[in-house]
Amino acid sequence: MKKRDIGEELVSGLAEIAAWQKGQQTLNTTELKRPSAADVVRIRKRLQASPQTFATLMGVSVLRGWEQGQCRPKGPARVLLLIADRQPEALRRVFGGSLGSD
Repeated sequence: MKKRDIGEELVSGLAEIAAWQKGQQTLNTTELKRPSAADVVRIRKRLQASPQTFATLMGVSVLRGWEQGQCRPKGPARVLLLIADRQPEALRRVFGGSLGSD
């Protein structure tokens, strides 16, 4: 296995940034949306999880606020919701397929 040259990677990355700033290079970007209240409810129901189970799974006490649109998921909770939405089977595997019961 070839050893990485972190210094060279940093210099190369800085050169790419400089080229982008000068309009000489385009960068690929991905915008992740923050789940809406309707998204949170839909994701929870698709996982067949009760609000209490889903809140425990997400490690949050603000699930009701999310579902009522009073606040929106941030940070790791947002990422976990995106995984739950796009790869629900991954959560079922991690939690033994028992999301629907408390």
